[in-house]
Amino acid sequence: MQPTRRDIGKIALASLPLARMFGAARIDSKFNGVQIGAITYSFNRIAAPDPEAIVRAYVEIGLGEAELMSDHCEALAGAPAARNQIKQWRMKTDANTWKAVAKKFNDAGVDVALLCYNMQDRMTDEDVEYGFRMAEGLGVKAISTSTTLTMAKRIAPVADRHKLLVGYHGHDATGDPNQTATLESYDTLMSYGKYNGINLDIGHFTAAGYDAVAFIKQHHAKITNLHVKDRKKNHGPNVAVWGTGDTPIREVMQLLKKEKYGFPANLELEYPIPHDSNIIAEAKKCLAYVKSCLG
Repeated sequence: MQPTRRDIGKIALASLPLARMFGAARIDSKFNGVQIGAITYSFNRIAAPDPEAIVRAYVEIGLGEAELMSDHCEALAGAPAARNQIKQWRMKTDANTWKAVAKKFNDAGVDVALLCYNMQDRMTDEDVEYGFRMAEGLGVKAISTSTTLTMAKRIAPVADRHKLLVGYHGHDATGDPNQTATLESYDTLMSYGKYNGINLDIGHFTAAGYDAVAFIKQHHAKITNLHVKDRKKNHGPNVAVWGTGDTPIREVMQLLKKEKYGFPANLELEYPIPHDSNIIAEAKKCLAYVKSCLG
């Protein structure tokens, strides 16, 4: 006997909603012209053992844009859990490997706009190239990365060759001259190459003592995306209730709404989840707050 639609629906409860399984329209999380998404780092808590829980999270929260962490991308592609097997596995990947991962999101109504591939100083040139090949297979608009200025200089000619913008993620480690943290460090990394840009974390930027609104106005052409979180000034902590910290989230959102810069503002949840809540509920709260800032 052929299964009924109701039977199929029951089977799908542990996966994406039935409409998504058949390629539903993209989830619309653009509000007043500003694209709101999230970095999958926010969902580390639910990424294992089932990485597809990340895709389901975007659907449940109502987010149509993803900045995909490379480890999550590999997990969704079927990478082995044993680290001693990963090198051989990577050698067998190709563009189709990553297109299949993007399709998992696309079929759920989510666009994979960026790849977050953290390129550390210990990496070989081949490791760097691997990240660019992954990005090109996914079809993303840019790569975001947390790394040093030393590495940014190495990456610049690779980005130029691939003609793919790299957004360097800043932190608030202003005491380390090799980190992306001070205003001078942003200027330095951008000077290395045409495709060296900025993934501006407005929370960390505020914690470092800088004005995110003024910086975005000045450098918007080189910004790949924002990370949105609420932190206190003077290297203060993340706050769980957005709008109670010092980060000018509302002012930044209003600027993006007015100027129509076009880059996404991605939620990044780093604060401890309250014991009576969960990451999905917290992400919904954060999305609601950001949406209210765009009214």
